[in-house]
Amino acid sequence: MRLMKNKERMIILAIALGVILNPLNTTMITVALPSIQTDFNLSSTDISWLIASFFIISAIFTPFIGKLSDIYGRKKILLIGFILVFIASSLAPLSPNMPILLILRGIQAMGTAALFPAGIGVIRNTIQTNQNRVIGTLAVFATTSAAFGPTIGGILVKYGGWPVIFYVNLLVVILGIILILIFIPKDERNRNQSYQLDFIGIILFSFFITTWMFFLLGLDQGIQFGTLLLAILLTIGFYTYEKRKEEPFVDVNFFQKNFKVTLIYVQYILSTVIFFALLLSFPTFMQSVLGKTSQQAGFAMLALSVFSIIMTPIATRWMERAGFRIPLMVSVVIGLVGVILLFTVRDSSTLIWLGIILAVTGISNGIQNIGLQNFLFTFIRVEESGIASGLLMTSRFIGNILASSIYGVAFASGMNVNNMGTMSLILLIVAVVLIPGMLFITAKEKQRS
Repeated sequence: MRLMKNKERMIILAIALGVILNPLNTTMITVALPSIQTDFNLSSTDISWLIASFFIISAIFTPFIGKLSDIYGRKKILLIGFILVFIASSLAPLSPNMPILLILRGIQAMGTAALFPAGIGVIRNTIQTNQNRVIGTLAVFATTSAAFGPTIGGILVKYGGWPVIFYVNLLVVILGIILILIFIPKDERNRNQSYQLDFIGIILFSFFITTWMFFLLGLDQGIQFGTLLLAILLTIGFYTYEKRKEEPFVDVNFFQKNFKVTLIYVQYILSTVIFFALLLSFPTFMQSVLGKTSQQAGFAMLALSVFSIIMTPIATRWMERAGFRIPLMVSVVIGLVGVILLFTVRDSSTLIWLGIILAVTGISNGIQNIGLQNFLFTFIRVEESGIASGLLMTSRFIGNILASSIYGVAFASGMNVNNMGTMSLILLIVAVVLIPGMLFITAKEKQRS
């Protein structure tokens, strides 16, 4: 029995190592952006593509690879994912230009996207005790670990330059592969399960997300009506096509079953926009405008991550006693205060003041992140939990893509206080929209509980 427990711990550790790679690699790079921008002579729009392309590819491959792992084996997919991350992380620091770096970041995104769904599949097959608790912990871990990326990246960039943020993955990958080979049992391919690959759905999803990205990043030059029309048509075409598919790439019919469920995903997207916009912009602002080192910026960003993580267990217990409505409403009000405080940022602001602003946002995000996830599952049947979890992950990716677009538009002419004000104005609109949305989705919460 004790031997079995130790084996389960090693399996969970192997999965956890894979789970953290995607969120960490989306945020470690934020502190390295000024160095990469200088080395490759990039604009803020170029930098936005470096960030957003990672999320677009992750959003495409996470559900796709999740389905493949069910058929061809989770262990094989895990190993392939780790190998792709190893290849990309080894070669990315040697990139001679931006296009090569983009390609390698794309390969890295494909690899990390494979690790979460395949890892959860392994947990379901091998962990016998407290399975749901383990999966829930890994899901929260995947989200909160992203907040430590800037701090880790800041230390690495300080002493080794931006290439080190890729090389640090190699240690994690090697350890992960060793644990997988030793402790995870051999796959048994499910030959009775057929899977029809939804090529058209994948292509439409890729095109409509990318077209919206082109439109949003072009707003600094005015509204591109042709791009907007194409984005709308592709979105409608994707929805119409997927609605009729028996095995769709994204189950859009799931949203029609409960309007509140759809709104919970929207709230999660908007919450992610505010969180990631600050996670993306503040490290560069601290270095480019305030003249701080990458290490100082990384440590200042701890305020965002630490307070977000601290609030997760506090909010969980609060919601168990008081229900969801009051904690979630408090969270959006605190979030609004945090966004309003962004308008006080100046080129003479101290790191302590910026840390306070980040802490306020972290408190808000910590409550909303766990609150919206738990609230979502009060509306979901057990057999729909897999679909719901996958769509929640996709919602996070969409929020990150939107935040990257806001960053590219707001700072198109450079990183400065005035452009920080532009981003703050956009985030203020998002924060205000969150309030009536949260009021609506929690309106009848007491009657459900």
